[in-house]
Order: sequence, then C-alpha cells, then structure tokens
Amino acid sequence: MEIITGVERRRRWSLEEKLRIVAETEQPGFGVAEIARKYEISRGLLWSWRSQVRRGVLRPEAPPVFLPVQTIREPANGDAGGHVEPSSARGTEQAPGGKIEITLPDGTSIKVGDDVGLVTLRRVMTVLRR
Repeated sequence: MEIITGVERRRRWSLEEKLRIVAETEQPGFGVAEIARKYEISRGLLWSWRSQVRRGVLRPEAPPVFLPVQTIREPANGDAGGHVEPSSARGTEQAPGGKIEITLPDGTSIKVGDDVGLVTLRRVMTVLRR
C-alpha cells in the first residue's frame, strides 16, 4: 500500500530523458515493467514513448549544420556565365536584383528573389528537407 502525504505533481521528462529510458528497454535482459518501476512511470506511458520513437515522432533534434556559401555576380552585359567569388571577398555588398540560389545536398536547387518572405522560404525548405 502506498500513502501519498504531499501534493502529487506531474513530472516533466526532457526529450533526452525519454530517449534514454526507451533505449534502456531495448537492452537485452530488461523488460518494460522493470524499467517503468525503476523510473516510477506507468508502463502505458513507456509503451507510448516506444511507439513514438518507432514512428519517428519522438527523435533527437538534429544538430544545426552550416554549409559553405558562395555569391555569384551576374554580369551586366547579360552573358550566361557568372563570376564566382567567395562571400568573404565581397563584404556586405548585395548582388544586383537581390537573388540567392540554394543548392541542397541532393542536388535540388532553389532560386529566390528578395521579394520572397522568410515565412514562405521556411515553408519551402521544410517541405524539401522531408
């Protein structure tokens, strides 16, 4: 019998804690009930976390990745070829027309003008990363 004398509170588990606990259930020799008792959580909650991990809902955050950037100066005479300069050589000068081209690792290329809002660009990038 368990007697609770204080105010019961809801615990908050961080993403890292949930993933670590779920990983323990995958180790040979450990059962879900045993791990649930160890952390004083219900078996149902632990099964829910395991299901979320399998479906990809509960997963570690991917660390941010920085990619090299090159700016391309478009020639004024309309030639197709552009001159490529490292971004550090150009300083803060903006390209004419305010266009940028984003090439993803899979080869997908996106050309964006300065009239595209941040929210719209974020939506497009989110869809392309899937």
